[in-house]
Amino acid sequence: MQTAAILLLVFAAPIAALYLFLLTLATGYSVLFALLPIAAAVFCILLILLRPGRARRNVGIVFAGVVLLSAVCLGVQFAHNAYDRYLTVEDGAPFDTADYLPFAQDSKVARLDGPASLRLGEPLPVVDGATALFPVYSAFVGAVYPPDILPLGAADGPFQFHNTIGGYALLAKGEVDVMFGAYPSEEQIGEARAEGRELRFTPIGREGFVFFVNRNNPVESLTSEEIRGIYSGGITNWKEVGGRDEPILAFQRNQGSGSQSALVRFMGDAPLMTPPTEQVEDLMSGIIERTSDYRNHKNAIGFSFRYYADQLVGNKGIKLLAVDGVAPTVENIRAGRYPLTSEFYAATTQSTEQIDALLEWILSPEGQELIERTGYAGINP
Repeated sequence: MQTAAILLLVFAAPIAALYLFLLTLATGYSVLFALLPIAAAVFCILLILLRPGRARRNVGIVFAGVVLLSAVCLGVQFAHNAYDRYLTVEDGAPFDTADYLPFAQDSKVARLDGPASLRLGEPLPVVDGATALFPVYSAFVGAVYPPDILPLGAADGPFQFHNTIGGYALLAKGEVDVMFGAYPSEEQIGEARAEGRELRFTPIGREGFVFFVNRNNPVESLTSEEIRGIYSGGITNWKEVGGRDEPILAFQRNQGSGSQSALVRFMGDAPLMTPPTEQVEDLMSGIIERTSDYRNHKNAIGFSFRYYADQLVGNKGIKLLAVDGVAPTVENIRAGRYPLTSEFYAATTQSTEQIDALLEWILSPEGQELIERTGYAGINP
């Protein structure tokens, strides 16, 4: 009976470890590996209890074997996670905002050659914005705000950064005065109306909505209808658009993000397919599902805005696709030749002397120059 129990343990331990390993690969829930050393310890204790004399002599070998198995699994998981991070282009902030602070000496933020013609005073408008537009409105702050303002993100400070979703939510609540971003979703407009506020949009520049693929993908250009076919699920293989015989993996963005809202508008009446999802760890809810970040597999396609994809992320493993035969260059966007050119905005809900002065200055040659120097196309070049 004892021999049978020992054999069961000997075979059960590696089988359980393999199961945990495969489960972790499938879910990404790496905390499961914490059970491996615990399983090794329990295994050794049971072995000692069942075969006291012999087990004590061999427990070191047994323990070392189980620990080695755990180490191998952990090593493979580490390599898998590292490769996954290498492929991932997140819908978050891949750049450090500290690199674009308005008053730092070594900042990358665009600056005018001389002092701006406008200098705002109290009460300063509270500004917020999308990730891709942080360098733009940080440049505005550096040009016309006092240098002794509270630092980025400080409570009650005028200089905030909560990206598209957070920024529009705060604008709707009246906690932000000017939100810099792409045109919002219908849900975000509705949230503002529910708070008794109507969003107003001042176009301040032009940007290109772009689609990108792995740089080794032979496809260089897609038509607008082909893109709609891909994201509606009608086109499922790259060979249908001149590529390899491989299934298309079409990534999307989080609902409410600027780029996802742009995709919804681009699709028009065409139905939008269900996006790829992934399981992630959540401290409150355990394992939850969310829209997957773009992973640069050889058969993947994703989308963003040109400046974000090309300048901020700077991922050399991707290439931007031409749309309807026109490449998304700054020159084509400025001239309106690129078919997916869109405006970006300074969104407000109220009019004050300081807010109006800021908006007027942004549309002036000085404000437009900062937009151009940042890398965007101005609305009044």
